[in-house]
Amino acid sequence: MASEESETQMKPSEGSTIIGKSVTIQGDVMGEEDLYMDGVVEGTIMLPENRLTVGPNARVLADVQAREVVVFGLVEGNLRAAGRIELRESAIVKGDIFASRLSIEENANMRGRVDLSEAMTPAVPRRRPSTGDSESIATVLDLS
Repeated sequence: MASEESETQMKPSEGSTIIGKSVTIQGDVMGEEDLYMDGVVEGTIMLPENRLTVGPNARVLADVQAREVVVFGLVEGNLRAAGRIELRESAIVKGDIFASRLSIEENANMRGRVDLSEAMTPAVPRRRPSTGDSESIATVLDLS
C-alpha cells in the first residue's frame, strides 16, 4: 500500500513539463511552469516560481533554484527553494539545501549543509540583524 501511494505521488501534476528518463540535457534549464525531470541534467535548473520534481530515475548534476523541490532520485548540487524541499524515501542528495521548510522521509540520503530560513532567495543577500532587531535566526545544520 505504501508503494502504491508513493507511485501515485510521483506522477507529474497536470500541466507539468515532463523530461523522460532517456533524455540528457547539458546546460541551463529555465522555465515558468512545473517540471517533472526523470532524465539527466548537467548544468543549472532555474524555476523560481514553480515546482521541480526529480523522478526516481533522474540524475541531476546541477544547482537548482525553484519555488518547491521534490526529490525521488539523485541530485548532486545545491538545492534552493523559496518554499518547501521534500526528500522522499529513494532520494540521494549530495549538496547544500537552502529552504523555508524541509521534509525528509525515512531512508532518504543527504550529505551537505541545511539552512532553513524564512523565504530564501539567493539573488538578494539577507541583512544581518543589528543588536536591536528581532529578526529570527536561521536554522543551520551541517550533515557532512
